[in-house]
Amino acid sequence: MNSSASSAVNGGVSFWYADDGLPAVREPLTGDASADVVIVGGGYTGLWTAYYLKKAAPFLRITVLEQKFCGYGASGRNGGWLYNGIAGRDRYARLHGHEAAVRLQKAMNDTVAEVVAVARAEGIDADIHQGGVLEVATTPAQLARLKAFHAHELSYGETDRELYGARETAERIRVADAVGSTWTPHGARLHPVKLVKGLAAAVEALGVTLHESTPVTEIRPKHAVTPYGTVRAPYVLRCTEGFTAALKGQRRTWLPMNSSMIATEPLTEEQWAAIGWAGRETLGDMAHAYMYAQRTADGRIALGGRGVPYRFGSRTDNDGRTQEATVAALREILTRFFPSLAGVRIEHAWSGVLGVPRDWCATVTLDRSTGLGWAGGYVGSGVATANLAARTLRDLVRQDSGQGGRTELTELPWVGHRVRKWEPEPFRWLGVQGMYATYRAADRRERRHPDIRSSRLARLADRVAGRH
Repeated sequence: MNSSASSAVNGGVSFWYADDGLPAVREPLTGDASADVVIVGGGYTGLWTAYYLKKAAPFLRITVLEQKFCGYGASGRNGGWLYNGIAGRDRYARLHGHEAAVRLQKAMNDTVAEVVAVARAEGIDADIHQGGVLEVATTPAQLARLKAFHAHELSYGETDRELYGARETAERIRVADAVGSTWTPHGARLHPVKLVKGLAAAVEALGVTLHESTPVTEIRPKHAVTPYGTVRAPYVLRCTEGFTAALKGQRRTWLPMNSSMIATEPLTEEQWAAIGWAGRETLGDMAHAYMYAQRTADGRIALGGRGVPYRFGSRTDNDGRTQEATVAALREILTRFFPSLAGVRIEHAWSGVLGVPRDWCATVTLDRSTGLGWAGGYVGSGVATANLAARTLRDLVRQDSGQGGRTELTELPWVGHRVRKWEPEPFRWLGVQGMYATYRAADRRERRHPDIRSSRLARLADRVAGRH
């Protein structure tokens, strides 16, 4: 088989759109308008928020404004990991106490089941398979981190998590040099675009107004400003994740971190027999510059990692085009994990951005003095977290408008969390580039010297970045 990356489709938003087709774009805004709630951003966060608000209060006039088409951003480009991870949990434990963080983790565990249940109820066939999440270690240093990670997750109440040695790991999936793994049932593989398309259709069927090809240039209290007109509403909710920096006054709010993926050709039965992976778990590792992968419904491997992590000035990519060096690096990870796939063809490569706050903590907020709300900063864990954020925004709006009171969700520790802005350029670019160069150097050192412990360089990079 031809292993050249040059024959792969590069960009075109993502493989998921190549597989399921680009949507027919809905009509843009045609002039000034009014609503009860206006939502900026037609990805998972915005669509889920519209869904839950409209279900709770069918009389609400809700408008969603999307700059391209629903799912153009991370919601249509991610790795299809519906799992229970949430960015910032440990910091929330330090700020609000361990029990508060345990409640946040339980809410995330429940969110995985919530997304699966709603997709089933709405007839959304998103290729969901609940195989859990398997994270592997391939060096002694990674194994030490994996065991510490496993114990840490247990301390947050995840009693159904399991720890495996090399033999038990190989019975699930044959990753070269795997020495151990940890598995949680709170995870599922899905097709990101099938989910976002189905969700957009469900929201529209409920009576929510969706305007696509309508970029919002400025958000201010009771106003969402676009080139075609301004939508006025008591509540304006910003659900723009990695594209937040493009809004007026938001350049340094969340950093648009780049993540890249490749998808192989469909594997043969013989190739799958050599690999295993019958449980179709989502797959990750314990590297500092970690990878993530899934076995797709049509028998491919879709695998991702950071690639070029950040573009100067918080710029975002053009329709997912990816540097050849990044494609080659991701292919190297694929064949290092599965040497028997050395000749497999890469059929698609793409990239997208995710939102990273300065303290790496996901947040959901409603400012009751202005009616401005926002959710995001998921740091790559947004497929499930967006759903929890949306249900929390629903409760916050209902509480503020007198339609409801405090709920378990509004009392979670990530609600109302504020963080300082990112540094100005060039310090922002230098810091992120240096951080990921350090992580990669640490991973290389651990592979070359299997007797060493986790690299001190990586711990230093974590502290400088503000991740811990």
